[in-house]
Amino acid sequence: MKRTNNKLGWLFSSPYIIFTCIFFLLPLLWSFWLALTNWNLISPDIKFVGLQNFTKAIMDPKIHQAFFVTYKFLIVFVPLALIMSMLVAVLVNRLPKFKGLFMVAFFLPYLSSGVVTSLIVKGILSYNGPISTWMRETLGLDVDWLGSPTSALVVVSVMIAWKMSGYYGLILVSGLNSINDEIYEAAALDGVTPWQRFWKITIPMLYPSLYTVLILAIGVSFGIFTEVYQLTGGGPNGATNTWQMEIYNQAFVNLNSGYASAIALIAAVVTFLSIGILRNLIEKWGHHYGWN
Repeated sequence: MKRTNNKLGWLFSSPYIIFTCIFFLLPLLWSFWLALTNWNLISPDIKFVGLQNFTKAIMDPKIHQAFFVTYKFLIVFVPLALIMSMLVAVLVNRLPKFKGLFMVAFFLPYLSSGVVTSLIVKGILSYNGPISTWMRETLGLDVDWLGSPTSALVVVSVMIAWKMSGYYGLILVSGLNSINDEIYEAAALDGVTPWQRFWKITIPMLYPSLYTVLILAIGVSFGIFTEVYQLTGGGPNGATNTWQMEIYNQAFVNLNSGYASAIALIAAVVTFLSIGILRNLIEKWGHHYGWN
């Protein structure tokens, strides 16, 4: 019986194991080998260069800039996503009826294509777009939304935060529903104001959902590519040139796949360490409120 159960376990898990080997393990091993070579993806000759690509990537100013740009997106995007998703969750949770319908409406942007969303935003913010035209005619302001380093980074962050807010809001709504109403009733009897109730009761009790949302948002900020590629191409002056964008340019624009693989592996290690450090900080915040 034990052997039969083991065989059944391997049988049912085999599709996932095969999928992981083909689409994750083999590409990972291939990227390790590719990072030790100098190959342009076209020539049949592949030159082995050892650790030169890693050394070059560590010393390259463009990689340093992409490193800091990625963390700028982290600093801007994560708070925006958290605030927007919290607003969505609170608004939906307070609705007397049709909560599911409104939640689906907020969730729809998450299902939409990042390419389509980026093209729509690019059209709206273009020089002849409705927002730019209204600001010129009404306020006398001529804002180049995607041509300024600061505004371009903010626009991309806001767009991704809006796109993800429905998904994160759904997680927070489930967390809000798990909080016992008797806690709020007891706080009301003690004279606790709504603002104090939100910060002293809702936020601490919502920690498991907030933890999930924060980790997911941090992961997204390290993988931003589609929106940057469509809206700014990494510009202006590299202000939105993330790691993902630099890897793409090195591999498919400069045809330097070995160097691109080395950058990707370094980025993966730094991302893993960064998420680990931030996760520990979030968990310490949870321990402060009694969560283990």
